[in-house]
Amino acid sequence: MLPLDDAVIRASFVNATRKELAELALPDLADIAWANLDYFGWRDPKFAKRAWIVVPVADELVGVVLKQADADPRRRAQCSWCQDVTLPNDVVLYGARRAGHGGRNGNTLGTLVCESFQCSKNVRMLPPSAYLGFDREAARQERILMLRERSASFALSVAEEA
Repeated sequence: MLPLDDAVIRASFVNATRKELAELALPDLADIAWANLDYFGWRDPKFAKRAWIVVPVADELVGVVLKQADADPRRRAQCSWCQDVTLPNDVVLYGARRAGHGGRNGNTLGTLVCESFQCSKNVRMLPPSAYLGFDREAARQERILMLRERSASFALSVAEEA
């Protein structure tokens, strides 16, 4: 992912209200390892249940405001984006208002995602050898590609006016 700045990130959001954008608190962008990210996501330090993602879709960026659903913390789930079976982190259900008229009418989409958006790190771990001759590097590259496709598909679904 290419490095992003404050203005580009703020302009990318398709489902944020003016109030949410005014309250947006960005992490320190200088500390981000952009080359190792397939999408940029962070939790809002001011609002415990709010999170933000910016996903490259084709040649543009789609930003989505997410809200963490209330769920039983004892339940384990698999991330819909990285599909990591080792679960090195918690997975939570995030919901997002659809963009435009649909969102104003209360239409939302949900997805199970790594709680602190560790998907890019998870898919870059070399998978174990499944069988003799298994190409671990090809499997890792496939996982990276699938993460990009799944996250972009979700962002595009939120951005589409239904």
